[in-house]
Amino acid sequence: MTSLKDDTGAAPAAQFPAGFRWGAATAAYQIEGAAGEGGRGPSIWDTFARTPGKVLGGDTGDVAVDHYHRFPEDVALMSDLGLTAYRFSISWPRVQPAGAGTVNQEGLDFYRRLVDALLEAGIEPWPTLYHWDLPQPLEDKGGWPERETAHRFAEYAAHVHAALGDRVRNWTTINEPWCAAFLGYASGEHAPGRRDPAASLLAAHHQLFGHGLAVEAMRARTPDNRFGAAVNLYAVSPATDDPADVDAARRIDGLQNRLFLDPLLLGRYPADVLEDTARYGFVPADADLAVISTRIDHLGVNYYSRHTVAGTPGEAAQTASSPFSTHSPWVGSDHVRFVPSGRPVTGMGWDIDAGGLHEVLTRVHREYPEVALYITENGAGYDETLDGDGTIQDDARIAYLDEHLRACHRAIADGVPLRGYFTWSLLDNFEWAWGYSKRFGLVHVDYATQRRVPKKSARWYAEVIRRGGLPERG
Repeated sequence: MTSLKDDTGAAPAAQFPAGFRWGAATAAYQIEGAAGEGGRGPSIWDTFARTPGKVLGGDTGDVAVDHYHRFPEDVALMSDLGLTAYRFSISWPRVQPAGAGTVNQEGLDFYRRLVDALLEAGIEPWPTLYHWDLPQPLEDKGGWPERETAHRFAEYAAHVHAALGDRVRNWTTINEPWCAAFLGYASGEHAPGRRDPAASLLAAHHQLFGHGLAVEAMRARTPDNRFGAAVNLYAVSPATDDPADVDAARRIDGLQNRLFLDPLLLGRYPADVLEDTARYGFVPADADLAVISTRIDHLGVNYYSRHTVAGTPGEAAQTASSPFSTHSPWVGSDHVRFVPSGRPVTGMGWDIDAGGLHEVLTRVHREYPEVALYITENGAGYDETLDGDGTIQDDARIAYLDEHLRACHRAIADGVPLRGYFTWSLLDNFEWAWGYSKRFGLVHVDYATQRRVPKKSARWYAEVIRRGGLPERG
């Protein structure tokens, strides 16, 4: 363990292991902007955001927070915070505008410059190859429900790895395949906005298959690199001990968590989920599962909240990923209700439950083969404005992060191989179907001027990093 002490000479009460990675995370479409620059082609999110009624306020990521032009300033902010690692995503349509074929070297050069700037600042780059911005030409050919898209993804991954594999050690293939599959192809709340339950199951499978193909291709080239995927996991509780509520929790846990953990780490799909969704004809091939379960070196866990669910009629809570939600993403289980739990909520209306993070981490450690774990996203979104003195006093975010980091510390004490934490997000940014109405950043961004102002939470997180842990509670 580290021996860092605070200014009074006392060691932090929740002290993290030496070498623990302290990071922040972003995604390309949410921050880069420059949508029509540098040879970048259109993504499904460009198309979706420009479609009236899909994104609050008609917002798009065309400019976002202009990270494409301002990345040196953003790397300087990371350095000021003391980050030891930075998780960002690479825009597939910036690298390969058609989703196949010709590689756009100007796009790769942008990521070469970013990686070099990070390394020069002493910050470890952690790229994610897919954070939902599928090239539009691939969607025009059927998108993720088509098996061919998985092969195109592996080819794209190999191109990026060839350009950066000499300087990047840790890779994440796909981010939150649940969202891309079920919000994108079942409920239509996210790009590409389709409502086809059968297609959504195929989209989930082909993302996992593409992950496995990509890991095989990249590992063959550079065996000493480390590869993994990032999944969004939830603790799931039944509203009561009524058998219908207990079954509802089983169903949602299956679709949210086990549908991805089981094939990645056990080489099989959960039998009960296949039964729940049998009407849609999803029958995965054993050969595919052998590829999907190819060895990974780390698993990213994105955690924000707990689901409390019921299988009986009654009041439902707001769990939408879009202000325009009308269709369920819960394929085969759309009768399930998400019910109010009475817990405090974030500005997104999501339950605040740090105990659920400890539950998720210890469950993965207990029920699956051991693999290094990283919190690849965790944070809270609120509606915020600058105070009169030009600051953001985001005490609610600090409280959220403090509680969740303490949950991480408890998990480590319980034997969980948790190696790092990336908060979401470094910068306020485009929050998908919510546009610019919700802010998750440690750093406030004035979207009109692109001026960056670190919030109180940024100063707090910098002190946590400096001390190597959290102080005694006040």
